[in-house]
Amino acid sequence: MSTLIAVTYDDEYRAAEVLATLKRLQSEYLIDLADAVYVTKDANGKVKVHETHDVTGAGAAYGGLWGLLIGLLFFVPIVGLAIGAGLGALAGRHADYGIDKQFIENLRANMTPSSSAVLVLVNKSTPDKVIPEIAKYGGTVLQSSLANDAEEKLQAALDEANKQPTESTATTSS
Repeated sequence: MSTLIAVTYDDEYRAAEVLATLKRLQSEYLIDLADAVYVTKDANGKVKVHETHDVTGAGAAYGGLWGLLIGLLFFVPIVGLAIGAGLGALAGRHADYGIDKQFIENLRANMTPSSSAVLVLVNKSTPDKVIPEIAKYGGTVLQSSLANDAEEKLQAALDEANKQPTESTATTSS
């Protein structure tokens, strides 16, 4: 079963840094992310959702392959390829990988200007190695499906970094 964790940050760019760290940890096999997204709200209040999966391109490739094969049957492979790629891209654009869109919309409405949030759907992780890496960035746990004691431990680790103003960014940029 996957675990949903949403953490908010007072800095507009912090969630992107955290997500980059989580991707690095995933490449080191310390965390298995089913889905991840970060949301930013600039000083003017404009909200942007940054998806981590480009399903439009994958859908276009898949649709193009099937369109080409069907087009070969009717002796119009180029037309079949074009139609299949277009329909595949459209289907991919509207695909959903797991984080509830309504939850993201509620988050967008409640964010303050110049802030960000990261939402991750975790299949499994090694918490004793992952938490210290993401705790450097601080943040506030907005919501999670973790057990209460695990959520409290995560928030305590994030609170430690919240007490140290800018030292965490200096150590991660080197």
